[in-house]
This record gives sequence, C-alpha cells and structure tokens, in this order.
Amino acid sequence: MKGCYVWAVISRQNESAVPESLRKRNDETFSAALGNSAAIQRAHRSVLVVADLEMNWMLFDYLVAQDWSVDYVAHNDLALAAAQKRHYDLIVTAEITSPRDDLELLRKIRAVRPHTRMIVLTGRRTTEDVIEALRERAFSLFAKPYSIETLKALIEMALDEKCWDDGIEVISATPSWIRLMVRCDLGTIERMSQFFQEMADLPEPERSQVATAFRELLLNAAGHGGGFNPDEYVEISYIRSKQAVACRVTDPGAGFSFTERSKTWLANPLEQLPERSSLSDSKEAIYSKSFGILLAKHLVDELIYNEQGNEVVLIKYLEDMALPPLGSVAH
Repeated sequence: MKGCYVWAVISRQNESAVPESLRKRNDETFSAALGNSAAIQRAHRSVLVVADLEMNWMLFDYLVAQDWSVDYVAHNDLALAAAQKRHYDLIVTAEITSPRDDLELLRKIRAVRPHTRMIVLTGRRTTEDVIEALRERAFSLFAKPYSIETLKALIEMALDEKCWDDGIEVISATPSWIRLMVRCDLGTIERMSQFFQEMADLPEPERSQVATAFRELLLNAAGHGGGFNPDEYVEISYIRSKQAVACRVTDPGAGFSFTERSKTWLANPLEQLPERSSLSDSKEAIYSKSFGILLAKHLVDELIYNEQGNEVVLIKYLEDMALPPLGSVAH
C-alpha cells in the first residue's frame, strides 16, 4: 500500500487478552499512522452510510467531525439508488442488516461502479459470511462488538487508497479450511488481520490471542520475507478442527535462521525484551522479528518453523473449550 500505513489497534473489548507491552506498541504506532495520514487531502472524499436507529453513536460522531461529504440513507434500497446516481469513495452498511444482504447490495452497485469499496457492519456473522465477503472483495467486515478505533483506521485507509485492487485472493475456502494469498503491503495486512478476527470461530480471550499471534506472523512474513513489496504475496491457511485451530503462513523470501541473540531473547519472558531505544540500528531488525515471534509464542500453544525459516505453523488447542458449531462465530 502506498501513501498511508495504518496499523489496526487490538480490539478494545478484549484488552485483557493481550500483554500491556503490545497494547502500548500498537497505540504508539496507530497514533503515528493517523498523524501521517492526516496530511493527505480528503476534502473531496465522499462516503455513503446506511444508518439505522441503532447506529453506533461513536461512529456517527467520528463521521460528523470529518471534512468529507457524507450522505445518510435509511436502508439498502436507497443506498443502491444513491450509488447508481453518483460515485462514492466508500459505502458503510448498517449493523441491522445481514452480511448476505449487504454483499448482494455490493454486487448490484458494482454492476454500475465496478471499483466500489464497502465496509460491512453487522450484528452477527458466520465464517461463511466472512468467506463470502472475501470472495466478493469487500474492503472489510466488522461484527458487533468491534473496536471503533480499528473501524476508523480502516475507513481512513479505504479513503486514502487511490488505486485500489483487492490484494486478498481466495484459493479455496470452507468453514474449516481456508487458503488465501495476501499481498505484501501494510494496508492489505491490516485488512486481512480484521477479516481473520471475524472468521476465527473461537470464544474470548482465545480468539483475540490467536488473531494477535496471526497478525504478528503475517507482518513478519510480509515485511521480512516479502520486503513489503506489493508484487509479492504471502500464502496463509486457517484450519479449524474440533480439537485445535492451526494457521500456516508461508512467505516468498529465502527464509532466515535464528541468531544467537534472537535465540536468547526468545528464551526469555516477553517483559524482559530490551527497550528499542537501547538498541543499535543493526539489532533493530532482529528485535522486531523476535518481538513478533515471542509474542506469538506466548499467545498460542505451539509455533513450528520449517528448516528454511520461511514457513510457520501456529497451533492453539481447544480440548477444554466450549466451542460453537463449525461455521458459526462466538461473541
């Protein structure tokens, strides 16, 4: 992604599931990203919002405070009519409608305006809904309860993108096994992280733990393996059985070997990693990769790398959890 690097914030309703050090790092990065993106001229951006009586008041306040042109309609039929009359840079749906109805709206709008971007808001979704949103190339999907900060970040990302194509390709997908190709740029990584948060059908805090570990591994793969080169792709797989959830991440790089320094860091508790400010430039890359791996290691049960170091599998065991049926998503 060119122009704006936006890092999603870990879901606020699940803060207790994530170490304080990660929350602090994400908050700092997120604030910096918003500061950089504010420099981009958005005065001519337009947003269409399907607003019902239960619209999130924090989202409404946020939209009112922006310098964009924002139109509000009461339901999807009016949204279709409005989008057929004029171009909107982004369409945000209402939480009261189903993802299936919203994606049908997206298909109808794209018959007239092929590059329409839509963020789907919903009160409830299934893994099948998330798969369908990926296939239809929705920009993002959020189900209640969601992080308003993450939603705002993705709205700004959608409006800052000048030449947008999806960057997330579905190779194959069922509720229990999903394979995707994800472009190696930060914007696509953040979009994929939000989709993963929605498709991981686990109770809390396990869902946030697995999603956080996945995001760290995906960032390592796209950054260290793909060099954040938008011409490169990371392959990911999500597998959910009755006993475990597994995620495989394969990057396009030649791989890496753990240095003695990184091995030492990985053997220690997360809180004992050195401060970034105390490191030389030559050690910063080792720190960054080690932090992500160490965080993932602490949040899941197993983390297994291949010999080359360009493929990793994370595993979270589920024997003691009361799981929802396959294809549904726990709240």
